[in-house]
Amino acid sequence: MWDQEKDTQEMIYGIRPLIEAIRSGKEVEKVFLQTGAGSPALKELIALLKERMIPFQNVPLEKLNRITRKNHQGVVAFIAPVQFHNIEQLLPALYEQGKEPFILVLDRVTDVRNFGALLRTAESAGVDAVLMPSKGSAQLNSGTIKSSAGAIFKVPICREHNLKDALLFLKNSGLKLVAVTEKAENLYFEENLSGPLALVMGSEGEGISEAYLKLTDVKVKIPMFGEIESLNVSVAAGVLIYEVVRQRMKS
Repeated sequence: MWDQEKDTQEMIYGIRPLIEAIRSGKEVEKVFLQTGAGSPALKELIALLKERMIPFQNVPLEKLNRITRKNHQGVVAFIAPVQFHNIEQLLPALYEQGKEPFILVLDRVTDVRNFGALLRTAESAGVDAVLMPSKGSAQLNSGTIKSSAGAIFKVPICREHNLKDALLFLKNSGLKLVAVTEKAENLYFEENLSGPLALVMGSEGEGISEAYLKLTDVKVKIPMFGEIESLNVSVAAGVLIYEVVRQRMKS
């Protein structure tokens, strides 16, 4: 649960201040709107949010009041601590640099500490970018910054409104899509993980969405010998990320 005493993420309150912030180029991560409100100014804001594909959610007034005691006018927005990248612009630039792109894709990873740990591992291993959906992902806040050890400022983060389209773009751009799932038959070290690659990780509870699994070229699993059936997602990603590194170094 969100804790206003522990979280120092920048916020914007009020309809007009948020409209102006968006138009001035502020990177807005998420917006809470009071359920039932419907002023002309709020309709203008909602239209702008949809145009810029900024995630927003209707919530009860009580929730907004728990977040802040300031005059929020039914609107509270969280400002992202980083500038998001566009995968369709980033990927061609990686190819132009002579790289074999290595992208980490996170489907519905919502835990802030896990997300931070994933960013830290990704940065350490030379992952070129982290791709995530705009909805259903961990919030980028002070907890993420701390758990990532600052990696959040070093690894490009791509937030995409339609993750399926983004995966298709990666696939059509020559990347092998590799899903890490217990539904796989082959073990991760049995597969060729060299070349341009996108590693797809899902949430611990639900795994990778079926629609995304169908798009992947390769499905692999980590062998489990104990009674617990799965690893923490950040640990599992670490295993696969460094297997990719090992194979690249070997070749």
